[in-house]
Amino acid sequence: MSANDRQARGFPAFAARRGGRVRGQSWWGKAWADALEDTSLDEDALKRGRSYARTGQLGPITVSPGELSTTGYEDGSPFRTVLTLHELDDAAWESLWEKTAALPEVADGLLAGELPPDLMEAAEDARVSLLPGYGDLEADCDCDSFEYVCTHAAALSYQASWLLDEDPFLLLLLRGRSEQEAQEELRSVVLMAAIAGGLGGGGTQPEPQPAPVPLPAGIPAADLFGRTPAALPALPPLPAPPVVANASSAQIGTDPLERLIHGAALRGRELLAYTHGLTPEPPAPLDLWRDCVRIAATRPDSQVLARLREASGNSQKLERAAEAWRLGGSTGLDVLEEAWTPSRQDTARARHALTAGWEQDELSELDVHDNHWTLTGRGLQLRYGRDGRWYPYRQTEDGRWWPAAAPHEDPADALADLLDG
Repeated sequence: MSANDRQARGFPAFAARRGGRVRGQSWWGKAWADALEDTSLDEDALKRGRSYARTGQLGPITVSPGELSTTGYEDGSPFRTVLTLHELDDAAWESLWEKTAALPEVADGLLAGELPPDLMEAAEDARVSLLPGYGDLEADCDCDSFEYVCTHAAALSYQASWLLDEDPFLLLLLRGRSEQEAQEELRSVVLMAAIAGGLGGGGTQPEPQPAPVPLPAGIPAADLFGRTPAALPALPPLPAPPVVANASSAQIGTDPLERLIHGAALRGRELLAYTHGLTPEPPAPLDLWRDCVRIAATRPDSQVLARLREASGNSQKLERAAEAWRLGGSTGLDVLEEAWTPSRQDTARARHALTAGWEQDELSELDVHDNHWTLTGRGLQLRYGRDGRWYPYRQTEDGRWWPAAAPHEDPADALADLLDG
């Protein structure tokens, strides 16, 4: 039995899935799918693979160094599909672990049994490719297909992202190192770096320390602490009893100071986000309407809501606006009330994300108007905010659009929340 056979790991076949996204959902699963789609020259093969991956017709999967394989039956005939990925040599692994050891948080996470996304930074510094690049992932299948990449191989490529959702260390195994081997090699590099640092960076002599400066004589301790302490001043008189208010805590409601502190904290967070460049514009000033919406969203007390409806002068919209603020903050309210036209690049990027995550026949026709993307006949809608996030909306029986879930940066994720809801 070869070393690769000893390291091989088997996984049961994936059951059929009804709809849903085919791309992996974890960070590493998405990264694998992105690399697969970015380096593929055949979009039709990927589309067929996405559909076939959901059918449950692929058999158990075996993962070993440099190889991903499965078997199955189609039209009564068996087939075996193999994906091969270039293994890294010892020099590449050593370089990767040296760069990883220089990133303590990444090294600690990997040694603790996690695969931090920042490992990609170490891989880039070491000029090592963990994810498949152009021509790096080769497919071979003994089915009767004449395509360069058959449907079975494309489906297996997507199911690999599902495996990475469960165990991202399989990516290292495909490149030639099991989880235990990777941890042992990294631990050795970290230990050697610590030893080298303890020796002063390779045997250099420590710099001589200056002689201690003598302290002044000062006052002898016996003279300083042997004095009789001075008498303490008399205590001040007690304050007068507090005035008892003629109102119960139930009448007053929630502590207003707590509400003010909470609102100030949220406002400060928005200002800090703009100061650090995380948002393109500073938060909009809170006029009477926006302030009423903010309070209604953060403190939905029945007595408070009644007063807010009266103060805002727009009780019909307050509940829906508060829900938009509750799910998306100040920007969520803007998305509810304002329509605008995104750039062509943003629109094209969104279409690609939805095409990669869903099959065309699984979704209704998308009616795109300004920043509103509506699934025709489904009562579902995505709204693109100026913050670059996608806000799910659902149409009610009275024909109004209501915020349905928290926003996502990926339109496919926002759409999945709507379809799963």
